[in-house]
Amino acid sequence: MEIRKLDMEESPPMHLLLLADPSRELVEAYLGSGTCFVAEMDKQMIGVYVLLQKGPELIEIMNIAVDERLHGRGIGKRLIEHAIHYARKQGYKTIEIGTGNSGIGQLALYQKCGFRITGVDRDFFNRNYSGAIYENGIQCQDMIRLSQSI
Repeated sequence: MEIRKLDMEESPPMHLLLLADPSRELVEAYLGSGTCFVAEMDKQMIGVYVLLQKGPELIEIMNIAVDERLHGRGIGKRLIEHAIHYARKQGYKTIEIGTGNSGIGQLALYQKCGFRITGVDRDFFNRNYSGAIYENGIQCQDMIRLSQSI
């Protein structure tokens, strides 16, 4: 597997990005000002993440997704490790990520990768998405914010 920055002339893998964020409008907004990286295997895009600068020393992983057929193989962890390494190399001091309260697997993964919960944005998904989102049988309502010093 290779992880690389998406070339400017390439189309981002929307089918993957929409797995992590069902709002095409929001995805397109942060893609416009963020940096997109893709994981490839056998010339197929199997994973993606988007980094967005939030301050002079702060960067956020806005979206991270892996092809659903390949879950459980460590690809998400490798994407996160790549994002942390890239951010550190660029001089950032803190990296953040957010996920829904219903993202049990994501919360576990992010904490295993060194992120700590820093806050909760109550009703984030109710305010920013037109329809209800359910995951693991739980309505996604609150954004759980996590970060780590790098």
